[in-house]
This record gives sequence, C-alpha cells and structure tokens, in this order.
Amino acid sequence: MALSRFIPRDVKSPSCRPAPESHPNPNPALLFRGFDLNWGAVPTATLFRGRVEFAPAFVPRPGLSHVLFDFDGTLSLIREGWPEVMVPLFVEWLPPRAGESEEARRQLAFEDIMRLNGKQTIYQMIQLAERVRERGGQPQDPLWYKHEYLRRLDERIRHRVEGLRHGTLRPDDLLVFGARAVLENLVRRGLKLYLASGTDEVYVQQEAEVLDVARYFGRHIYGAVDNYRSFSKRRVIERILQENRISGEGLVAFGDGYVEIQNTKEVGGLAVAVASDEAHNGSGRFDEWKRQRLLGVGADVVVPDFRDGEALLACLLGE
Repeated sequence: MALSRFIPRDVKSPSCRPAPESHPNPNPALLFRGFDLNWGAVPTATLFRGRVEFAPAFVPRPGLSHVLFDFDGTLSLIREGWPEVMVPLFVEWLPPRAGESEEARRQLAFEDIMRLNGKQTIYQMIQLAERVRERGGQPQDPLWYKHEYLRRLDERIRHRVEGLRHGTLRPDDLLVFGARAVLENLVRRGLKLYLASGTDEVYVQQEAEVLDVARYFGRHIYGAVDNYRSFSKRRVIERILQENRISGEGLVAFGDGYVEIQNTKEVGGLAVAVASDEAHNGSGRFDEWKRQRLLGVGADVVVPDFRDGEALLACLLGE
C-alpha cells in the first residue's frame, strides 16, 4: 500500500481535536471518523500507511504513563484459529432443538463465545454448560469442558510453540504485525507495560517467553488461574491504578476483546482496539466483526495491526 499523507489535521498538536464529519475522505483505506483530513506534506512521524479509525470523542493523552496489553490476537498469534476449536466443541455438546440446523447451532455457539472473548476461558465453558442445561441436557462440569478444549487446542498449536523453541519459526512470525516495534518504542519512552490475558497464566508466561516479549513486561504478566473468581482484567486495571497512584487518565490499553476495552473506558482510560485479521497477519485489513464490536463498547481508536505504531503513539500522546 502506498504511503498515505492523510492525517488528522491537528495530529502534531497536543489537542488533536475532532472536527466536523463533513470533510470528505477520498482515500477509503483510512477512516478518521470525526476528524478533518488534511492533504499535504507532513512530518514523517505522523504518516499513517494503513487503516486507522478514530472515534469522534478521541482526545490525546500527553500524560499517559502505563500501558495494558491483551495477549492473544493483540500481540500473539500462537493461538490463532482458537474459535475453530471451541465452536465445534460447543456444537458437539449442544443438544439440538426440533428443526434446528447444525449451522444455527454453530452461529449460536460463535456468538456466545465471542461475546465472552477476553474473559477467562472458563466463562465460555460456564456458558456452554448453561446452554446444555437450558436445552434439557446434562452438562459436564465447566472445568471438564475447559480441559477438553485446551487438549484439542494444543493439538492445533503445539507445532508453533515447538517451532519457536527449536528456532524453526521466528518469534516475529507469530506476533501481530509491527508489535515488537511498538513494545520497544513504549519502553524507550519510559512507559510501564502490563500484560493481562484470559488464557491460563502458565501458558501466557510460556508463550510470552518463546515469543521473546516477556522481557518488556517483567513481572507484570497476568492470566487466568484455577480460582477464576480471583482474577479478571478489571482487577488488573484496578491494581495498576492503585499501586501506581494514578487515575485512569494515565492508562492506555490495547486489545482485541471487548473486556479490556470496556474495563479501560470504565476507569477513564484510553482504549485502542486491535481489530486484527489473525489468519492473514500483515494484510492490513480489519477483522470487521472485531471492529464493530470494539467500537460498540467505546474504543477510542481502531487499528488492524501495529504497522503505524510510531504515528499512532505520537497521536495518542499528542506529540
């Protein structure tokens, strides 16, 4: 894709204020909702090469100091394709209703699963058990469903983890496009990074290590635990704010699930939705389902990946 010079008019000013939506955007690759777009030569740091969408209420945050990242689908692609494992599991266990097609059950399963995307896996399995019960079936314990799902998922992704461990795959091949450069940029700027995932913490730690991203987060890597009520992304966010004595104004979160976006907005933070097309990493295309869902829960910015990380951070920080 050719380098585009369409940017928000005030991207270099601390205000970066939204303008009326009447200004036409002749380049459909870029969606600056609510921004006046300006054609012309601009500093390199503000050039966006790919798609990006700013919500009308977006305002830069020069005081950002702490950054929360989701893991799967936001940074890591090790588990790419996980819905293709979880949906069939749901369909297999859901008792069919009279006249109900398998496709209808697949759609129900997909909607239940994605509605809970970003929360701990156990919540999706609790939902499965509830669906089985409401249809007159006798469900397994949700933890049994979770272990069966993880067994099946491991069969799908084991070769990726082993490839990373043995050097036959490069870590950046299984990172969302441009992710490492953004992480390094944030570290250089002195911002403090946190990682929180709905995946079990033991796997998050292992996979962050083989992707060589654990070093950016240090001890601040959090994931699901057996006592699922003791962990949530909301709790991680509360801990960040309390331990560092900051308000939500100082927090920015990057994620592809509604949970981290919604939780961040609830405390007054800035939320960047990564609507990644995981199956076609580097395509620069939005996953439209993610885009719509994440805008719907209040995302301030939506990107398909991190190809424009430098320009994005400059705008978020009002530089």
